[in-house]
Amino acid sequence: MRWMGIDGGGSHLRVVIVDDNLRVLTEQSGESANPNSIGQQVAAERIRNAVSAALAAAGRGTVTGVGVGIAGASARHAADWLESVLRPVLPRAQYALSSDEEIALVGGRGRRDGVVLLAGTGSTAYGVAQDGRVFRSGGWGYLLGDEGSGYWIGLQALRAVTRYADGRLDTAGDLAATIMKRLALSTPDELIAYVYREARPTDIAALTRDVLALPDDPRARAIIDHAAHHLAELAVHVAEKLDFTTEAITFAGTLLTTNNPLSEAVVNALGLPLPPTIRYPPVIGAALLAKLKSHAN
Repeated sequence: MRWMGIDGGGSHLRVVIVDDNLRVLTEQSGESANPNSIGQQVAAERIRNAVSAALAAAGRGTVTGVGVGIAGASARHAADWLESVLRPVLPRAQYALSSDEEIALVGGRGRRDGVVLLAGTGSTAYGVAQDGRVFRSGGWGYLLGDEGSGYWIGLQALRAVTRYADGRLDTAGDLAATIMKRLALSTPDELIAYVYREARPTDIAALTRDVLALPDDPRARAIIDHAAHHLAELAVHVAEKLDFTTEAITFAGTLLTTNNPLSEAVVNALGLPLPPTIRYPPVIGAALLAKLKSHAN
């Protein structure tokens, strides 16, 4: 049997077809398919194009099941839309319509239980108990929450620049200079126009790399540690609700799946001896979810 995984989390769309042993037969990628960002029509076109390309590249043979997790189109509120997008190109497949959080969990753990902590532009924790209960915390977006995320870290860096300019901070000189250089601004006053007229959430989140590049700077270090506290709090809250220990936590999102000062601080905040072992990327998690749900029926 062959299984398809579709991962529309983050800024890119990824589609794979795997065999029963999760060996990748073909993989396709494209631009974001988040319907909240680009609209449902464009998102549907991108998803169908990527799926069609994967089917053509894999050659003869049908796909038994397809697992789907699209940011901004969780099956909780977009199942009908997702099925309408896929049915024309996958008319006979079984569907495991899910969320970008769930496919990250299944990929990271290699099974459908445990807790996944995600940190990229936004942040959230999501878990599935062994008895099937589901619980999530965070994921409210950059205006209402997303503490510890890339956006949150970038915003704290910008706020440090303004406080340093006011003379309210005396430990943010290196961080302020780094941020001003990154944004090619001459004076702190220019931040107002940049933030309120030009910057997108992803632009502010991109400043995280500058914060992480200054782990010995007192202000940058404080931001990193504060972010780690928020992220660990999300994961522990979900784990406790579902009767898991911290050993059941896996990571997703570029801020946590790469070795950097933030991921190290989160591991320490969770009291883990080592970073979690991530079995598969989310797109393989989507294919595995399709296989698991098909075998459960």
